[in-house]
Amino acid sequence: MKSAYELAMDRLAKSDPSAGAPVTAEKKTRLAELDQLYKGKLAEREIFLKQQLNQVLVERKADEVAKIREQMASERIRIEEERDAEKEKVRRGK
Repeated sequence: MKSAYELAMDRLAKSDPSAGAPVTAEKKTRLAELDQLYKGKLAEREIFLKQQLNQVLVERKADEVAKIREQMASERIRIEEERDAEKEKVRRGK
């Protein structure tokens, strides 16, 4: 007897047979390049926002601190989603 998870995975495999295809060496290289590129983008934004955060902390502006921390979190999520979308394009061969 298959679990609900196994049944769902079977349906998914039938709907997109190329999803289980092995990743070529060329694609692995491109995926690694994308990881490095987006790691750099994320580091750049974090450095910039941490400088702003430090300045606001020195000036003791509590409301600005919360805004910058929220922006840091949203920037991280945005960049990670962008990276994942690019990686998915590579995996699908587009």
